[in-house]
Amino acid sequence: MTPEATPLFTIENLHAGIEGKEILRGLDLTVNRGEIHALMGPNGSGKSTLAYVIAGHPNYEVYEGRILYKGENILEMTPDERAKLGLFLAFQYPTAIPGVTVANFLRLAVNSVRKARYGEDKALSPREFRRLMREKLAMLRMDESFATRYLNEGFSGGEKKRAEILQMALLEPEFAILDETDSGLDIDALRTVADGVNALFNPNMAMLIITHYQRVLSYIKPHFVHVMLDGRIVASGGPELAEELEAKGYDWLKAEFAEAAS
Repeated sequence: MTPEATPLFTIENLHAGIEGKEILRGLDLTVNRGEIHALMGPNGSGKSTLAYVIAGHPNYEVYEGRILYKGENILEMTPDERAKLGLFLAFQYPTAIPGVTVANFLRLAVNSVRKARYGEDKALSPREFRRLMREKLAMLRMDESFATRYLNEGFSGGEKKRAEILQMALLEPEFAILDETDSGLDIDALRTVADGVNALFNPNMAMLIITHYQRVLSYIKPHFVHVMLDGRIVASGGPELAEELEAKGYDWLKAEFAEAAS
């Protein structure tokens, strides 16, 4: 298979869990460049576990299967190695770091990634970074004073999520995972975050949006929707699948899944 034909991101028969408890039970997924995929499912279905396993969270263990990024198995890589390759996870509950400003955190992260991707001489000077950060803040309609605050300390839910999107804007990942980015947001904050995501998406990248509800998908339009139950993807379709779930809930799929498993 030529590099051009290789999917950007592939999960093959993934079994994973935590503390000996299997949560993901044979999950398969393929995402190509230029595609936005939505992963939906009720609480406890394994959605956030999948996000953490992709990112390389050390508390989670993979029992079987592979995760291929640009055709390379990333399971033996550390989280920072995965990030330097172009993977990005926007957390559902971003951590506060008192004493570390948004600007300093992001400059260190951006230069670490740039040096790994392009070489040691490609790190941005403080002046170059400030210029780039101002561009991204303006694009996301964020006040420049945001960069001087301590990372996520005293932030509202909307500010935390916008800080994650600002990080994505500066790191320029090729594959981005948004884990419950809509949780805790009112409609105005959700629209602002979604506008930022839409402004950043381009045909050379791909995105996986993990969510309970259809509402975020009214603003960030997916090409494909998948439903996860009991650690497996049990249904896939287009945007109309999310609308059906909004109207009917998950019970009908749970019944079909239980019948198929029996």
